[in-house]
Amino acid sequence: MTNDVSSSLDNGGSAVATAVLNAIQNPVVMVNEAGLVAFANWEAEAFFGASAAHLARYKISTFIPFGSPLLALIDQVRERRAPINEYRVDLSSPRLGQDKLVDLYVAPVVSDPGSVVIVFQERSMADKIDRQLTHRAAARSVTGLASMLAHEIKNPLSGIRGAAQLLEQSVVDDDRALTRLICDETDRIVSLVDRMEVFSDERPVDRMPVNIHSVLDHVKAVAKAGFARHLRITENYDPSLPSVYANRDQLVQVFLNLVKNAAEAVGDRPDGEIVLTTAYRSGIRLSVAGTREKISLPLEFCVQDNGPGVPADLLPHLFDPFITTKTNGSGLGLALVAKIIGDHGGIIECDSQNSRTTFRVLMPASKDASLEDATTITPTGPTR
Repeated sequence: MTNDVSSSLDNGGSAVATAVLNAIQNPVVMVNEAGLVAFANWEAEAFFGASAAHLARYKISTFIPFGSPLLALIDQVRERRAPINEYRVDLSSPRLGQDKLVDLYVAPVVSDPGSVVIVFQERSMADKIDRQLTHRAAARSVTGLASMLAHEIKNPLSGIRGAAQLLEQSVVDDDRALTRLICDETDRIVSLVDRMEVFSDERPVDRMPVNIHSVLDHVKAVAKAGFARHLRITENYDPSLPSVYANRDQLVQVFLNLVKNAAEAVGDRPDGEIVLTTAYRSGIRLSVAGTREKISLPLEFCVQDNGPGVPADLLPHLFDPFITTKTNGSGLGLALVAKIIGDHGGIIECDSQNSRTTFRVLMPASKDASLEDATTITPTGPTR
């Protein structure tokens, strides 16, 4: 890789400096006085999707969105000759891709007036983990609510239903519809409480190595035999993927729920499609607050559909209890999915844009799998 920055470094230390910059897990670029990209480390090549040699032929403005705050930051650093931090800068574009939210550190190069160094710190994964911790907190709130409902509501409902059944035997035919309505509505409430009681199950999850492709094939077979018989379901699997350390039955429940949601989102459109993908993404390790334990999450499983997408205002709250876009939905399905994934030490996130929605699940591999080269992320709250 060509590194023009070497000219601005001592000859004896340029190779070491380049090696250090390439070892940094954040994209780092140097922009010279003319605005050209004079240096890019390996992470920057991956971030911009181009080699250092290619980047060096263009100005930095070529690779970032028009009117980006980054250009103004570069000018400010040159004028003040002092470093500046800027947080949560959106660099999303067709070139860089969506969800490119970064923190920026821009500093002048003392030995080369007019040149600046830019360090990009991607915020998307940290934000996703923070949101996941919020989802787990919401699930815990439902846990307490479910326990209370089970004791304080179900018993009185049984009495109400029994009284309605006794009344049904003595009222005239015209009033029997009202007693039947009372019974039906009490049954509906009991069913809702029964669903919520699942959240109060705090027993440790019985886990073992599970072949995720076997789980997804089973889910696909169930879906094609029922609610998704009219849809095309395709797979994009990594055949070398190690086993996931999980409870098989609960994984089936999770992905059956996600595939059913995808099928309902697609509806009856003739080109409706659901795509199941698996991949190994070495690079994420979740630090458990208050302990030295680190949970590696290298396994990525996705359920993607080409439905109309999730409204932007609903997306941040999608895994909260009682949040739903369905007319008759209870809003507990995705909250339960988030709880199950959280109980496994994993993360679930939803990306929805341009009529394409992806539910992405990150989970730990089986204990005998290699989990090296993971980036450690320390969450701001407790994991569970």
